[in-house]
Amino acid sequence: MRRRWLWFTLLAAAASRAGADIEVEVNTASRAQLESLPGLGPTLVQRLLAARPFESWADLIRRVPGIKAAAARRLSAAGLRVAGQPWSTAGGETGGAAAAQ
Repeated sequence: MRRRWLWFTLLAAAASRAGADIEVEVNTASRAQLESLPGLGPTLVQRLLAARPFESWADLIRRVPGIKAAAARRLSAAGLRVAGQPWSTAGGETGGAAAAQ
C-alpha cells in the first residue's frame, strides 16, 4: 500500500512539474491554448486576441482592460509569454507597472 502511495505521489509531482514548464506565446497562441491558462477566461482571451500583437508586457497591460501588473505576474508564472519574455524580464513589478501607466 505504501509503495502504491509513493508511486502515485511521484507521478503527481512529475505531472504538476511538467505543466509548469509549458510556455504559451500570447501573440501566436490559439484561443484554446490561452483559455488553458489559469486566470484567463473567455472574455479576457477575446480581448487578447482582438488586441494582439503585443510588443511587451507593458504594451499588453496598457491595451487590454482587466490585466494589470498583478494579473500579468500571475499569468507569466502560469506560462504566458509576450514576445518570448516572462514578466520578470519585462521590467518586473515596478518597471512593468510604471511602463504601463
